[in-house]
Amino acid sequence: MTLPLFDQSPLLDAFSALRRDLIHEDGPRISTMRNYRFAILQYDPADEFRLRSEVQRLSADLVANGWMVLSLSLQRLLFERVRGQGADWAERVIRMERQTARIAPERGLNYIKSKLTPLIEGPEGLAADCSRIISNYMDQNPEKVDRTLVLIGRAGALYPFFRSSALLRHLDGRTGGVPVVLLYPGKKQGKTGLSFMGILNPDSDYRPRIYP
Repeated sequence: MTLPLFDQSPLLDAFSALRRDLIHEDGPRISTMRNYRFAILQYDPADEFRLRSEVQRLSADLVANGWMVLSLSLQRLLFERVRGQGADWAERVIRMERQTARIAPERGLNYIKSKLTPLIEGPEGLAADCSRIISNYMDQNPEKVDRTLVLIGRAGALYPFFRSSALLRHLDGRTGGVPVVLLYPGKKQGKTGLSFMGILNPDSDYRPRIYP
């Protein structure tokens, strides 16, 4: 039996399947559920830079075929929220985290979580920022809903404060029907279990299709 010259990696498999489903002749088919256009592309955290290259390739292919691609960085959105807390907010939080960590490292981490989690989680957290950007984008391009892809990435920068299942749940009904794909750094366990960064306990609270 002749073996292929190059093995197809799970990352390339994921992007091949996603590309095929997006440009389906009947329209984007990234979900098996009607009126639910969300999907997750899972990848090994060690493949972060390879992922970015594949995102660029996919975006270029789609744009060349008349698509619009909107890329959202969760890291950038969080930084914008931190800056919005005031000029010295971050310095005060860092100073207090260091003080509490001297007592016990876990106390420092819990303090940071108490400050960052309200900025990240919930319907008015990063989900609200993503929804606002998508809605504004589509208000300017209403005829492109079926040929626009939203990619949400840089989730790894939010470890260990982020729960992707909650983000997509809070985005449901707030994206105008635009296909949305979350780029998820982690490990897949079973058919629906995902472990964020391959470290946190697996979360099975996912409705979207998981690529690959």
